[in-house]
Amino acid sequence: MDLDDRTRVSEVMSTPLETIGADEPLRQAARRMSDGDISALVVTTGGGCIVTQSDIVGAVAEGRDLGETVVRDVMTEDVETVTPDLMMEEVAAMMTMYGVKHLPVVDDDYVGMVSSTDVAEHLS
Repeated sequence: MDLDDRTRVSEVMSTPLETIGADEPLRQAARRMSDGDISALVVTTGGGCIVTQSDIVGAVAEGRDLGETVVRDVMTEDVETVTPDLMMEEVAAMMTMYGVKHLPVVDDDYVGMVSSTDVAEHLS
């Protein structure tokens, strides 16, 4: 990434933020992701959690029933977040450091999501 690049998260984050409740079935999470062409949802009743396509794929690989298993059973807890004014090179570094593909964007409340896809599209 160009070190002179001063693009902020707010310029590339996905909005509006898509959310789901922790007690919703994984099938509903998968449907929402598919319909919205997104790969993660912020969990509104989890307190700083997200559920990702990878979480759902893991549940399928374990043989879980997507209608019976709820988001809470597979969600990622205590996720790192970023602010809308953070520079994209810092986001890329955070994703690498924490080994994550999604970072919720928080400005007093959740306002969006930045993903590794957003970073890759920004780089190209």
